[in-house]
Amino acid sequence: MTFRDVRRLPRAAAPARPADLVAGRPATGPARRLPWAWIRTGKPLFDAILASLFLVILSPLLVAVAALIRLTTPGPALIRQTRVGRDRRPFVLYKFRSMYTGNSDELHRQYVRKLLTEDEPPAGGQRGLFKLEDDPRVTPVGRVLRRSSIDELPQLLNVIRGNMSLVGPRPALPWEVEMIGEAHGRRFEVRPGLTGLWQVSGRSRLTMRQGLELDVEYVSRLSFAFDLMILLKTVPTVLYARGAR
Repeated sequence: MTFRDVRRLPRAAAPARPADLVAGRPATGPARRLPWAWIRTGKPLFDAILASLFLVILSPLLVAVAALIRLTTPGPALIRQTRVGRDRRPFVLYKFRSMYTGNSDELHRQYVRKLLTEDEPPAGGQRGLFKLEDDPRVTPVGRVLRRSSIDELPQLLNVIRGNMSLVGPRPALPWEVEMIGEAHGRRFEVRPGLTGLWQVSGRSRLTMRQGLELDVEYVSRLSFAFDLMILLKTVPTVLYARGAR
């Protein structure tokens, strides 16, 4: 695949019908054989080198953000969450804390259930992909961190450890995996990413099902050129907060 082939990334596809999810029909057509030489050797090396470089360059910012979180709300600066990665294996993901401590995730679970069973995002979450608008659990500093995606930067440690890739499907929570049908199971064939096709194709403007479709689309088109193109498109997406909640 050349840069000409990936110059234009696909627009977000229309949400799949609930029947498609239940029946487990393929979301994007026949499966393409994955480029295993790139996945097993090239991609991990590429990820480790770039993630280490980013971590060194951004270290002053990371220290400042951690201090700001600790000074403005009680609780740790970093949180650890169990996520599901390649081959549905669990791993510990790192993030900057953007919520008040001691919150229940039941509100978010109810919202995700609706996203998977309804054709339109439910009331209170019109911005789409996995995100609740005006979530009362999010701190004032956390809103800024989320909008700028700075809360995700500690995941560079996950990339260095080999749990994640710089580019890949969104790392899902265990209870979310239980709701994802077999139609989108191919997203678990590769490591989840710090950024991905869903982020540069609409980000939080997407519904959950549109995001899952893009995860599968990414796997079907996976290559070095495609990864590099997504990384390059991530920069303006984050800087201009395109599709940010």
